[in-house]
Amino acid sequence: MHLRLFAFGMTLLCEVIRMGSGVTQKRSAHRETSEDCQSCLECSRDNGCVRCPERLFLFLQRKGMSHHGTCLHSCPTGHFGQRGRDVNRCMKCRSLDCELCFSRDFCTKCKPGFKLHKGKCLIHCPEGTFAHQTDCLEVCPLPPLGEWSEWSVCVRDGATCGFRWGKQTRVRESSQSGKATEKASVCPPQRETQRCRMKKKCPIEKRRNKKGGLGRKRERKRQRFLASLSANATTDSTGG
Repeated sequence: MHLRLFAFGMTLLCEVIRMGSGVTQKRSAHRETSEDCQSCLECSRDNGCVRCPERLFLFLQRKGMSHHGTCLHSCPTGHFGQRGRDVNRCMKCRSLDCELCFSRDFCTKCKPGFKLHKGKCLIHCPEGTFAHQTDCLEVCPLPPLGEWSEWSVCVRDGATCGFRWGKQTRVRESSQSGKATEKASVCPPQRETQRCRMKKKCPIEKRRNKKGGLGRKRERKRQRFLASLSANATTDSTGG
C-alpha cells in the first residue's frame, strides 16, 4: 500500500517537473525568437513583455484593441518613469505639449515652440518674466552691467501736473562692450519706479484763468462804458 502511494507521488512529481520544463522551454523559445521579449522576465506572444527586470520600466503601447509591452531603460518622449513594488511603469504626461515630465502634471521639458514655466508649457511667457532659450525666467541670471539713467519726469495718468502725487522711473541698460553684451542681451533692461510729488496746478491752467479773469474785467468795463454813454445820450435828448 505504501509502495503504491510512493510510486503515485513520484509519478505526479515527475509530471509536474516535465510540464514546468515545457513551459520554460516555450518561454525561452519565444524570448529567443521575439526581439521585444529579449529584455523581459515574462513575455506574452500576443502582448509582448508582461514583467520586466527590477531596473527597467514597462512601457505599454496600444496596438489596435490591445496593449503591447516593452521593457526600457528610460521612458520615451511624453512619459515619465514611476517605480512600484511589483513593476516599474512608464506613465503618460498629462500635457500634450510636454516632452519630458517629472510627474503627470509637472513638466520638465517642453516640445519646440513652447516655453517652460513652473512645470507648465506655455506659448507666451507670463507678465513679469522673459523668455530665455526654452524657459521663462523671473530673474536675470546675469548681473546688470550698465549704469542707472536719470529719473524721468513725474507723471500720473499721462499728465505732469494737476495731481499731488505721481510716479517716475529710471532704467538700467546692459553694458555695450564685448561678449558680455551678447550674454546680457537676453535680460531686459531693469526698471525702478518711485513715488514723486507733482505740481497741483498746471501753468497752462493758470494762464488760462488769468486771461479769463482779465477778459471778464474788460467786459465789465465795456458794459459800464456803454451804459454811461447811453445815459449821457438820454440826458442830452431830454435837455434838448
